[in-house]
Amino acid sequence: MKALIPNFVLNIWDWFPPLTQYLIETTFWIVVVMITVILSVAFTTYFERKVIGYMQGRIGPNRVGPWGLLQPFADVIKLLIKEVVVPEKSNRFLFVVAPLLTLIPALATWAVVPLSDTFVIADINAGLLYVLALTSVGVYGVILAGWATNSKYAFLGAMRSAAQIVAYEIAMGFALVGVLMAGGSLNLGDITEAQAGGFSSWFLLPLMPLFFVYFISGVAETNRAPFDVAEGESEIVAGFHVEYSGVAFALFFLGEYANIILISALTSIFFLGGYNSFFEGWTFLAEDSFLREPSLLWLIIKICFFIYVFFWIRATFPRYRYDQIMRLGWKVFIPVTIVWIVVEGVMAWMQVGPWSNLSG
Repeated sequence: MKALIPNFVLNIWDWFPPLTQYLIETTFWIVVVMITVILSVAFTTYFERKVIGYMQGRIGPNRVGPWGLLQPFADVIKLLIKEVVVPEKSNRFLFVVAPLLTLIPALATWAVVPLSDTFVIADINAGLLYVLALTSVGVYGVILAGWATNSKYAFLGAMRSAAQIVAYEIAMGFALVGVLMAGGSLNLGDITEAQAGGFSSWFLLPLMPLFFVYFISGVAETNRAPFDVAEGESEIVAGFHVEYSGVAFALFFLGEYANIILISALTSIFFLGGYNSFFEGWTFLAEDSFLREPSLLWLIIKICFFIYVFFWIRATFPRYRYDQIMRLGWKVFIPVTIVWIVVEGVMAWMQVGPWSNLSG
């Protein structure tokens, strides 16, 4: 990398004190990751419409640009030039802040996500707690959006969403306790490294029930179909963001799809080995084969698979009734996670699964 940089630039760089170098370098990578995530969000909307269109016998976007690839940019321009209407009797400050509270945590969580074995923006030891904290903050944006607009429809949607997110947040938290027990660390990089060695070393098999609970709870957390009762068009118009338009609505839209990508990434890291290769344990491949090496490519493939599953679920299942969603969260997922944590304790005591390499 340094070989591509002119010497005078390196000389100027060496002139800066270490703290300034660290701040500049970190800021640079934050900007790179944020731009990548935002562009990924744009094209995720395109691929969702293409995938669901294919499943439902439709064509999907095909007018703007070759194969409709420029459709996301057309949508952005349309939303940017629309007027943002603030209801007269709303709380103006909270009305403006609410969309930001939905989007910013979804972007900030990427700071602790290990994208490869050599790159993570902030390699902190309490990464798992950081993820739990920020993913929980998103609910405040939904609640404030519903309350600040001073609309009964929006407020009802916000209350629905708050109850749903709390129920599934607890189940996700318990599922991550199982991941913590198996990985033996709160650091996401250490959790990924604990799954090195190929498919048989991933937490997917020993933590299978927690995997399903975590991913389905993630679908519910993002208010995606079939858990989109917070935006039930046939019942409460559009839920908590019914009064939003233009850029303010776009921020909610951006936050939803950023959360889809984030949940897909976290599921890949916690249960499918993150950046570890599918073929790591395949001895018939050459020792130095790139197919056996950990890489960002493997993480991207896993993220894309889970994003596709999000689309697949939306195209397949009808919206659940609210009482069914609450029953699934409180009476099924939470008991399952608690039972499996006990099972994990027994597995650790018997030294099987992820604990098989521990010495007595």
